[in-house]
Amino acid sequence: MTPIMSLHNIDVAEFLAVLDTCEGNVFLVTNEGDRLNLKSKLSQLLGLTKLIEGGKIAEASIFCDNKNDESKLFRFNFFGDTADAQVG
Repeated sequence: MTPIMSLHNIDVAEFLAVLDTCEGNVFLVTNEGDRLNLKSKLSQLLGLTKLIEGGKIAEASIFCDNKNDESKLFRFNFFGDTADAQVG
């Protein structure tokens, strides 16, 4: 599996809302090699707190099992498109 994107300075609340709309597993992999399944709320809570600096994600890579999820997260990362996500 190759990363579909690297995350830099994204809005965490919007990112979590988009994750909630994903159908398959979505993994966040840190530069240290930590691999977290972001479909789990516990992993979101524990893992993202380590990566957050000033309310933004510092740097990480995303891997998806589902091609539709890849497309959705790619559009969010590059265009800020939250699509059908219920933000805030």
